[in-house]
Amino acid sequence: MCSLSNRMAKLYFHYSTMNAGKSTVLLQAAHNYKERGMTPYLLTARFDNRAGDGRIASRIGIGEAADTFDTEDDLFAKLERRMSEGPLACVFVDEAQFLTETQVWQLARAVDDLKVPVMCFGLRVDFRGKLFPGSATLLALADEMREVRTICHCGKKATMVIRQDAAGNVLKDGAQVQIGGNETYVSLCRKHWREAVGDR
Repeated sequence: MCSLSNRMAKLYFHYSTMNAGKSTVLLQAAHNYKERGMTPYLLTARFDNRAGDGRIASRIGIGEAADTFDTEDDLFAKLERRMSEGPLACVFVDEAQFLTETQVWQLARAVDDLKVPVMCFGLRVDFRGKLFPGSATLLALADEMREVRTICHCGKKATMVIRQDAAGNVLKDGAQVQIGGNETYVSLCRKHWREAVGDR
């Protein structure tokens, strides 16, 4: 959970592979704040509208309205404006892998200068095994990092993800960002990811 003391505000990064339940953890944490009469602020990527525009949703069926960001937004200014309307207990950022390096620094400034805890939830690596720029910067700057775990079909911890086409063929090339769910991405352990993409 975020610190309840402004003096203890931190930047958190909760990372995982696909379908690990990141959004479920985020929504539960935000609900806990609301139950205690405190105000959370939810943000998600504008172009990821699988759950609807401005909405964070979990595969288990729960969801919540959220503000949105795109790569051009100044998140420090956005949070400063929102906090001028009233205090925030915590900021929750879903799909944090889509943040730019600059935006992660803006969130870090918000933690340091606005004294608001920021919890980011996102993928660590893409289907090629490469870090997303936002995730790489969060790994460098976050005060605390926590892994949200899921499992491969073999029962081992899944740390990688493959992208597949409509026929189930594994794709090895393509744009880093492509919105999709269970029909597009499969989480695997490193061994089975290597087998799926061809041993390296």
